[in-house]
Amino acid sequence: MNFRLLPRALACTAICLSFLFHPAQAQDKSDEDSASNNKQTSSAAQKLYSAAKNDLLQIRVLVKNGRTQSSVGSGFMIGQSDLVVTNYHVVSQIALEPEVYVGEFVDTNDQRGTVELLAVDVLHDLAVVRISRRGTGFFQIPEDSAQLPKLNQGQYLYSLGNPLDLGFAISEGAYNGIIGRAFYDQLLFTGSINSGMSGGPNVTPSGALAGVNVAKRTDGELVSFLVPARFVVELLNKVKQQKSIPGNFNEEVGRQLIMHQNLMLDKLLEHPLNNKELGPYMVPVRESEQMRCWGSSNTKEQATYTEDKISCNMESSIYVSGKLQTGHVAISHSFSKSKSLDALRFSIAMSDKFKNQIYAGNKQSNLTGPACTEEFIKNEQLSQLSMRAVICVRAYRKFAGIYDFRLITYSMDQEKEVLQSLLSAKGVSYDNGLRLTRQFLQMIGRKSVIVSNMTPATAMPVKAANGSKQ
Repeated sequence: MNFRLLPRALACTAICLSFLFHPAQAQDKSDEDSASNNKQTSSAAQKLYSAAKNDLLQIRVLVKNGRTQSSVGSGFMIGQSDLVVTNYHVVSQIALEPEVYVGEFVDTNDQRGTVELLAVDVLHDLAVVRISRRGTGFFQIPEDSAQLPKLNQGQYLYSLGNPLDLGFAISEGAYNGIIGRAFYDQLLFTGSINSGMSGGPNVTPSGALAGVNVAKRTDGELVSFLVPARFVVELLNKVKQQKSIPGNFNEEVGRQLIMHQNLMLDKLLEHPLNNKELGPYMVPVRESEQMRCWGSSNTKEQATYTEDKISCNMESSIYVSGKLQTGHVAISHSFSKSKSLDALRFSIAMSDKFKNQIYAGNKQSNLTGPACTEEFIKNEQLSQLSMRAVICVRAYRKFAGIYDFRLITYSMDQEKEVLQSLLSAKGVSYDNGLRLTRQFLQMIGRKSVIVSNMTPATAMPVKAANGSKQ
């Protein structure tokens, strides 16, 4: 609280001093500057909206049976063609369940028509659809991304769309650089983007495309994100080159997810996992631009055991549908030490906690049931550390060759101290899942011993989703 008040107090002092010397001039200049700025920005927004409105669309997803509305987003027409760009997540239901959902557009003149899906880019959250009318030519997209406008931090940008299904609107903000915590670039837009504006254009004051509205942070104010315009150029060029529309978008989505998980695992494992101390143990973590780690501790006096935690999570994931987000890795470690429990009661408490981790999140209908293997293993090269380990694998029903891996370990070398570790890898190939779990197991040990390669744990058998051992 004091930290926030200090700058305000200094600002007030500066203003008061300026009034002592030139009170009338200071007030008049402030009012003039404010009025001038408001007039300029308001005028720019009005001109942009007036020029662009005929090429703005609302994209609606309807349930075929009854034509009831399921979701809404925005889109914009490309040049004088019949092509429209929007977000993949706006039309994901049409892509994955075309037998259940259809698309409809509504323009600013309330003209309506059907939507035909042509292409999707799941990794950058973009899609191209075709409709029954042509654009006026306001949104001109070059064939070469080098011809896109260069953005400078702090410059004004404008997002357009249909927020909350209330009507078409324009929102002003500023460009504040590229976000580096995701696997794929996004632009930081310090302006308002609300639900329903997804897929709408974000433009410079001259009307050149800067990006596409995609998301916002709900735990902050005016923290919004854009898909860079260069990915729009790439997808439109792909549409021009494709000879036919994909007959099954599930296959195309699956192909893109496989491509992403290869990139994700190669990036994650390009260097060995980092080691951190946790109690008497050394545990594997990964700290990078894409993955951040946090710590916590439970030292309450009334607690029967202490618990120190390290949690590492990827900052982003891939949106597939409203029920499925994937392409994500999480690591957590918990070191517990008994304060007042005897060995038996402490063991029971830790075993219950272990079981809860195993069965967490097993009710997703778009994945098969978990196929699990439990082994008692000893890391011969890591101070004879004995562990109980369970690995569970689930296959994606609609996307062949993609799995979720979940590995949980439980140390068994001390009666009143336990290290529990969890590795969760979502949306990976079978080989990459094994590759990651092996490296993870190799790096759990006591801190008195230098971590080196381990043989027994890497030989741990795993049952695939079809029940066969690998």
